[in-house]
Amino acid sequence: MSLRDFLERFRPTGTPGAAAVGVPADRAAERAAELEPALARLTDVQREATRIRAAADEAAEVLRRDAALRAERVVADARERAPEVRRLAAAPVLEDGRHEADAVRAAGDRRAEAVRARARERMPELVDRTVTDALRRATGAGGTP
Repeated sequence: MSLRDFLERFRPTGTPGAAAVGVPADRAAERAAELEPALARLTDVQREATRIRAAADEAAEVLRRDAALRAERVVADARERAPEVRRLAAAPVLEDGRHEADAVRAAGDRRAEAVRARARERMPELVDRTVTDALRRATGAGGTP
């Protein structure tokens, strides 16, 4: 009991003047009587809040499970589609590579044709020089056998 409650007992209960016989007021009991209904309702509200939290926890768990299943389906679908997506992504690069290979091949063909043309131009002279050199060696006319 607080000092205030103790001193409150000695406070007069009536109006000043003639002494009135009475019982000192019990303020603690009055407060308890006043607060009990509100506290009882608060207890009910706390129970309701606990029930609501439990329901929310269950709903959240269901949502988490559903989200996990959806995520698994999305990942599985992505893995299934990945080869096709890779193929589609690589197609332009492969096409560029084919064009580049065709250009290199065409350049090589042009160079090879230039070498063949030069060989056709030089061949008669080289054959003549080779035959002349061979005959000279065979006849011993100017060379050592």
